[in-house]
Amino acid sequence: MSTLAATFRPTAVPSSKTLRGDPVAQAFLLLRIGFTVAPILFGIDKFANVLTDDWTKYLAPAFNDILPGSAADGMHIVGVVEIGAGLTVAVVPRFGGLLVAGWLAGIIVNLLIVGGYGDIALRDFGLLLAALTLSRLASAFTSQGANPHPYPFPRGERR
Repeated sequence: MSTLAATFRPTAVPSSKTLRGDPVAQAFLLLRIGFTVAPILFGIDKFANVLTDDWTKYLAPAFNDILPGSAADGMHIVGVVEIGAGLTVAVVPRFGGLLVAGWLAGIIVNLLIVGGYGDIALRDFGLLLAALTLSRLASAFTSQGANPHPYPFPRGERR
C-alpha cells in the first residue's frame, strides 16, 4: 500500500493485551486520547467562552483581515476546524497528528504576530512536537490492531 493511502487509513485502538505490555502502544493511546479530546474541547469553547471570556484577543489582525466576518466569526471558524481536527485524530491518527501539528504551527505564527504570547507559542511548539510523535507512532499500528513488534530487536533485548 502506498504511504499516502496508509496515512488516511483508519487505525484501530491497540488491544488490551498489547496495551498492558507495550509502552509504545501506551504512549500512542495517551497521545491519541489527548489530541482527540483537547482540540474538541477548545473548539467547543470558541462558542461557549468558558476557558476565556475573549478568544478574539488571540487573533492577529493580519489573519482577522482575511477571515470573513468579525473576529468572533473568525474564532467560530477556528472552533469548527479544531473540532474537525480532534475527530480526525480519533479516526485517522496518522493524518490527524499531521493536521494538528500544522494547525499548531499556524497558531504559533499567529501568536508571535500578535505579540505578548511567546510563552503560549512555546507551549504550543511542545504540543506540535507531540502531535508529530503521535503521527509517527500511528504508523506502527495497522488497521487490524497493534503490530506488537514493528521494529526488530536484537535477540534477548526487550523493550
